[in-house]
Amino acid sequence: MTTLVLTVVGSDRSGIVAAVADVVAAHGGNWETSELAELAGAFAGIVEVSVPADRADALRAALSGLEGLHTVAVQAGADAPSSPRQQLVLRVLGNDHPGIVRELSAALSAQGVSIDRMTTETRDAAMAGGRLFEATVVAAAPADVDVAAVAAEIERVGAEIQVDVTLG
Repeated sequence: MTTLVLTVVGSDRSGIVAAVADVVAAHGGNWETSELAELAGAFAGIVEVSVPADRADALRAALSGLEGLHTVAVQAGADAPSSPRQQLVLRVLGNDHPGIVRELSAALSAQGVSIDRMTTETRDAAMAGGRLFEATVVAAAPADVDVAAVAAEIERVGAEIQVDVTLG
């Protein structure tokens, strides 16, 4: 089996996921892991599928012809890291302003930490007015990274950009 990563983007409508799933199944593939979302009227998703190696090219071709999708990019999946990694989970909350993701992701990268999954949201601040920014970040660090040093740096950056960051 070959692992493929699909990136799909289109105008949101009923049936997009079913159409992609039908094409994957028709080529003997299996839907493994996915993150799918509707944002401001657009549909976007990333999907990991496994497919028999001799059917991967046919699957790529069939996906490119799906109606209603603006982009379907297919690439070979990467092998999982061979060295041991430790998982870190960060929760971020603060008044929304430009630069939060940039500053926190740069601080993680500088410590050798890679973001595996990130969810962000802005919402109205009920009592104080304005907008709140909230994020959950699941990251992976090499086994030899000093988690206390990462935590100290993230807390320093959080204080500098005026957001609460908890590492747990």
